[in-house]
Amino acid sequence: MTQPIEDYALIGDLMTSGLVGRDGSIDWLCLPRFDSGACFAKLLGDEENGHWRIAPASAEAAERCTRRAYVDGSMVLESYWETEDGTVKVIDFMPQRDVSPDVMRIVEGVSGEVTVHSTLRLRFDYGHVVPWVRRSDGHRVAVAGPDSAWFRSEPPVHTWGEANSTRSEFTVAAGERVAFVLTWHASHDPRPEPVDPYAALEQSLADWREWTSQCCYEGPYREAVTRSLITLKALTYAPTGGILAAATTSLPEEIGGVRNWDYRYCWLRDSTLTLGSLLATGFHDEARAWRAWLLRAVAGDPADLQIMYGIAGERRIPETELPWLRGYASSAPVRVGNAAVDQLQLDVYGEVIDSLYLARSSGLASEHHAWKIQLALLDFLERNWHRPDEGLWEVRGPRRHFVHSKVMAWVAADRAVRTLEGDPSLPGDVERWRAIREEVHRDVCEKGYDSERGTFTQYYGSSELDAAALLIPRVGFLPPDDPRVIGTVDAVREELGRSGLVRRYTTEGPSVDGLPGDEGAFLACSFWLADALYLTGREKEARTLFERLLTVRNDVGLLAEEYDPIAGRQLGNFPQAFSHVGLINTALTLAQGEAVGIPTGS
Repeated sequence: MTQPIEDYALIGDLMTSGLVGRDGSIDWLCLPRFDSGACFAKLLGDEENGHWRIAPASAEAAERCTRRAYVDGSMVLESYWETEDGTVKVIDFMPQRDVSPDVMRIVEGVSGEVTVHSTLRLRFDYGHVVPWVRRSDGHRVAVAGPDSAWFRSEPPVHTWGEANSTRSEFTVAAGERVAFVLTWHASHDPRPEPVDPYAALEQSLADWREWTSQCCYEGPYREAVTRSLITLKALTYAPTGGILAAATTSLPEEIGGVRNWDYRYCWLRDSTLTLGSLLATGFHDEARAWRAWLLRAVAGDPADLQIMYGIAGERRIPETELPWLRGYASSAPVRVGNAAVDQLQLDVYGEVIDSLYLARSSGLASEHHAWKIQLALLDFLERNWHRPDEGLWEVRGPRRHFVHSKVMAWVAADRAVRTLEGDPSLPGDVERWRAIREEVHRDVCEKGYDSERGTFTQYYGSSELDAAALLIPRVGFLPPDDPRVIGTVDAVREELGRSGLVRRYTTEGPSVDGLPGDEGAFLACSFWLADALYLTGREKEARTLFERLLTVRNDVGLLAEEYDPIAGRQLGNFPQAFSHVGLINTALTLAQGEAVGIPTGS
C-alpha cells in the first residue's frame, strides 16, 4: 500500500536527498544531485521501481517502526523497532560528501536479539533501468550506463541476490552494530575510497550541531523554527547556494489527480521570504550564498528573466512525462522538468528587486554589479508592468492582469525609491520611480479592488479571490489598518477557507488555472493568513491558527506543500521549502511584533 506523504522523513548531504518511510524503506533517492534521475522511485510507482528497506524480520514489526526522531539539531534519523525478540535502532543519514554521495544505514541492537532483513532494489533513471550487479572484493557493484553504485556492510553479513534485488539477513544483540553503505559514482570513474560509516556518523552530527548553533532565534516555538531552518539547509545545493522548492517531483495536490509537478528547482517567488528568514535567524552565510545564486541566475537580458532556474542556475528545464511510473497513489502523470519555466510572471521582477533591497538594508555587503542588474530589471518592468501574465501560481490558462503581479510591480518601484533615497550616490531617477510607484498603486486600487464586496480580487475584472492578496500589508502596499486590507483578509478567510486553513484560489467551476480537479489547503497561504491576522490586530486568532498549523507537521516536523483537513493528510511535494519559510516567518512575526525585514505601511 502507498504510505501517506507524512510518513516520510528527509535525509540529505546538501547536494541531494532521500525519503525514508516509517516502514524502514527509502522510497525516493536522486543521485548525484537533487534533480538527477532517481535510483529509488517506489514513491511514484511500486517496489520494482526501486527502494531499500531495512526492518526486523518478525511479522509483528513488518508494517512500521515504533517511533522515530531526528537526533537533536541534525538530519540524522533514528527509528526504533520494538519486537517480541527485542528492540533495534536504525540510524539513517547521508554524510556531507568529499567526492561521492553515500547513504548510510546503521542497525544497532538496543535489547534482546533481533533478526533483521535488508532488501535493496536499485533502479536507475527513475525506476526504469535494472542494473547489472556483480561481486567485487566481497562487495556488490551495480552498473547501468552512466551510473554505478557500490554496496557493502561493516561487518560483512550474509548477502545474496534474489529476483533482481540484493538481500541481507543478520542478527543483532544489545550493543552490536551493523552498518550498510551505498555509494554512487559515475561508472567511468574509479571506485571512490570507502568511508568509515561510524566515523561519518560522528562527523555528521558534529557538522549539523555546529551549523545549528549559529541560530540566534530564542523566541517561542524555537523547536519548530529550528527544524524548519534545518530543512531549508537540507534543501540547499551547497556548491551554488540555490534553495530548491522541494525534494520531490509529482507528489499530487489531489490524490488521483493530475496536478503533479516537479519542484526540484529554485523559484524566484520564494526569494524575499527565504532571505528574510535566514537573515533574521542568524544564517548570514546562507543568505549571502542565496543572494549570490540569485544574481548569477538572473544575469542577462531582463526580458529573459525566468520564474525558476535549476539548482546551479540552469535555464532549460524541459517538461516530460514518465509513463512507466503509475504515480503516487495512482496520481498520474509523473512529470520531470517544469514547463512553467517559459511563463511570463511579472511578479518575479518585484521579488528579485525586493530581495536585493532586503539584503542591502540588512547589512549584507553589496555586490558592485547588483544595482546595475536591478536598473535593467526596472527598465524592463517600466515598459511591461501593464501586460497580462500567468501570475504567481503558474496558471496554465489564459494570461490575465493578476493583482498580485501588479502589487509586486509596485514593490519593485517602491524599493527602487527607497534604495535611491538611502544612497543618493547611486545612479537612477528617483522622481521617475516615484511617479511609476504612484501610477501602479492607483491602477491596482481602481481595477483590482471590488468596492461592493470590500476586497481585492484575483485579477482585474474578476470576482474570484486570491490568497496572495494577504501579502498586501506585508509588502507595504497598504497599511494593515486600511479598511481595504481588513476587508480582503476577512473575504479570503471566508471564501477560500477550508476547515480553518486557506486555499490559494477557488478551483470550483471554470478554473482560472485551466486544470481539472481540486487541491488542498495551501500551507504557505495559511501562514500568510496568520501573519495578516496579527498585522490587523487579531493576535489571539493569529496565534491559534499558527498553533493549528504546527499540528499539521508530521512526527519529525516536516511539511508538504498542501494539506487536506478532511482526510488529515499532507499533499503535494515534500518537504516544501515555501511551507517551512512560512512557518519561520510567522513565528518571527508573532515573536517580534512585525514581519521580519519587510517594511509595513506605504
